Amino acid sequence: MDSGPRKPVLPAAFLKKQRQRLIELREAYMNAAEGVANDSLRNNGGNESAFGMHQADAGSDAYDRDFALSLLAKEQDAIYEINEALTRIDAGTYGICEMSGETIFEERLEALPFTRFTVACQARIEGEQRGGRWNRPVRSLFGLDDSAEDSDDEKDEEETTTSQNNNGNESLDFSKE
Repeated sequence: MDSGPRKPVLPAAFLKKQRQRLIELREAYMNAAEGVANDSLRNNGGNESAFGMHQADAGSDAYDRDFALSLLAKEQDAIYEINEALTRIDAGTYGICEMSGETIFEERLEALPFTRFTVACQARIEGEQRGGRWNRPVRSLFGLDDSAEDSDDEKDEEETTTSQNNNGNESLDFSKE
């Protein structure tokens, strides 16, 4: 099996432009990731104790920290994908779907320069990742559904009518007591 670079399936000028875009995108993500990491460290300081602050403040700080870490993880994932795309350009496999082996349209590569898959294959992957759980209709949330709501409304109406009948002789004026 030949381990050398394959002949690119895309024009050299397009590949050169995409390489430059990927390098610029990688730099932007790296700067953003560095900024998020520095902001997170600067805001935390490492010397604040959760005992010396209000619980709500500690909760907000924990949420902000988790959010920043989530952003950092997404940026690191994007940097990884960009580096892999640059490797595919060098190997001559850039623009070839890793699932089907078909050529990825240049328009898709311009929109998402580090993509690995054609639109059809990406849709199939996303459908499998969901495992069909998103396709099931939600009939009930916390045990409530349309039929339960109707019966609850009827019970509420009956209780209101009954309580009005029982309290017909009683006054709600508390100043008399």
